Amino acid sequence: MNRARDVQTERFKSDDIHCNAHMENRHIRKYCNPLQEAEKLLDLAMRELNLSARAYHRILKVGRTIADLARENAILPEHISEAVQYRALDRLEW
Repeated sequence: MNRARDVQTERFKSDDIHCNAHMENRHIRKYCNPLQEAEKLLDLAMRELNLSARAYHRILKVGRTIADLARENAILPEHISEAVQYRALDRLEW
């Protein structure tokens, strides 16, 4: 079975959603609490890349999924770093 899906199913069993992608702000506040170092990295990326609040939430959700895949309870700096890289790729014009 898919590890991330199993973790998310268990996490959201008392909520009205089924996966990280569907989290609303209240879910993000509840389930996406990065370590302090990860939060600092995200704040730096927000400033340097001039990202929006929407991007901030999307990065946290992707970081949460990356942490799930890595079997980590906490969102670590490397999870945020990877999520920021994906966000930066989204902004490239081809």
